[in-house]
Amino acid sequence: MRVTDLARRADTTAETVRHYTDLGLLTPRRDPHNGYRQYNSVDLSRLRFALKARSLGFTLGDVRELIEESEGGETPCPRVRSLIEARLAEVETRISELSELSARMRAAMDDWSRAPDCHLGDGRVCGLIDSFNGEAVAPREGA
Repeated sequence: MRVTDLARRADTTAETVRHYTDLGLLTPRRDPHNGYRQYNSVDLSRLRFALKARSLGFTLGDVRELIEESEGGETPCPRVRSLIEARLAEVETRISELSELSARMRAAMDDWSRAPDCHLGDGRVCGLIDSFNGEAVAPREGA
């Protein structure tokens, strides 16, 4: 199969196939006559696996590790269980943080819908944000 054939069979894009190939998750051979990448059924299985894993929140690094474990003769299932547990905890924490952020944003919108626009001229940037009395949250590192 060529890139586009593989992508169509896995219901993804050719760009995704090329990216996963560049990362080494797929290992096509080169056609000696034209140099095109030729994928086989193992590549199709790996691509489908990678896409499903990504849809469950696994990173491409996780996918690589799981493939390597499987190629090494080990079942990656115990690792899958521990990774999904960790990813779920991360997602639930993020959902909680986003819920709190959403509540603060709604409170700000409610407050600001009644506030006049003004130019402060005293070095402050925006009176709306300066006047907001909602719970202050320290920015996350790297944000």
